[in-house]
Amino acid sequence: MTLLTVWDDDRPDTPVLQTADREVIAGTLAPLGVVYEHVAVGDRLPDDATQDEILAAHRALVDRLIAEHGYRLVDVAQLHPVDSEEWRATAAAARTKFLNEHTHDEEEIRYFVAGSGVFYLHMNARVHAMLCTEGDLLSVPALTTHWFDMGEAPDFTAVRFFHDEDGWVGTFTGSDISTRFPTFDELSRVALTTA
Repeated sequence: MTLLTVWDDDRPDTPVLQTADREVIAGTLAPLGVVYEHVAVGDRLPDDATQDEILAAHRALVDRLIAEHGYRLVDVAQLHPVDSEEWRATAAAARTKFLNEHTHDEEEIRYFVAGSGVFYLHMNARVHAMLCTEGDLLSVPALTTHWFDMGEAPDFTAVRFFHDEDGWVGTFTGSDISTRFPTFDELSRVALTTA
């Protein structure tokens, strides 16, 4: 279930807002320049679907966003659980990389086709944790300080949009703020109890 949790950035134990209401989420994020919308996914593709199959299945949305924003690169990021040491090592390395607070020179836009992940947006002395699930589209403005948690057992497929043909390029802040806030796994459990 989609969930937005907001804290003052020096009080990670006391949320000032926690909601699963999509209208409230969109209204809370809009003044920050963050665009949130929910777009129906349609038929679920298998976990082993290729990037081309995923993009073809979501061609209308992909084409609309390219036309509106002029993206030059669209790709798919996905991790789905596999019972192997190699997968566990890959998943742990990916999670660690994105858990570090960073910024991008361009907006970061993700459309969750399957599964879930949490974007933590550190803005205006607050942390906004957006638990995105299937059908959620989130666009974060350029230079927004943030991090992403995919959880201990990542399970997601997300379409990514870029202006820069180099794809994902992050500038890390060196802050350890991400270690002080509830994790993806903790927020996922909260979302289940609010369903």
